[in-house]
Formats: sequence, structure tokens, C-alpha cells
Amino acid sequence: MDGFVAASSAADGVSLRDLDPLTTLHVRTCNSHYRIVISRQTAVFVQGGRFFPEATDARLEGSSLGGSFLKMGWIGIGLCMEIWARGQRIVTSPVRSITREPDERPH
Repeated sequence: MDGFVAASSAADGVSLRDLDPLTTLHVRTCNSHYRIVISRQTAVFVQGGRFFPEATDARLEGSSLGGSFLKMGWIGIGLCMEIWARGQRIVTSPVRSITREPDERPH
């Protein structure tokens, strides 16, 4: 647990609760690219990777090291996103970058 706390505390990232509805994020992981549109808090529309070929209503639970500890409502660099959609939990590969539309500035 200490490793997760240290990794998630030191990670750069973004809290979904701090973003306005309709904010669009582009999240690049080690294996995929995701386009995430914020609906309300952790409710999102996600498109990308092999599980979301089209925009899908989902809940972005948060980020983890791929284990049982989760930083809720957060997308963190170096951590895996955990997304709940269509009755299943999807865990991505580690996040490499997060940019926001339209200005595409890294976060």
C-alpha cells in the first residue's frame, strides 16, 4: 500500500471533479489513445483502445497501479485508468500523457 500512496501522490494528473462538463481530454496510454468527454464528475463518454471503438457512456472510476488500490476520480500519469462500462471494468495500460481540447496543453 505504501508504494501506491507514494506513486499516486507524486503522479501528475487531473481530477475529473475539477473539470467542467463537456471538457474533452485526450489520454495516451502505453498501448492506446482515448478521447474522454466529461459528462458530470466521473460520468464520461470514452472512445478509443480496443474496448471503445465508438463513444461509449461510462464511469471513469479512477487510477491505480493495476491492483486493488484506486485513486478515485483521477487520471494520473504512470497509473492505469479504471473505467466501468457495459457492466465490466476495463483497466488500461499506464497513462503516458493527458491533453485537453482545444488547446492541447499537457497536464
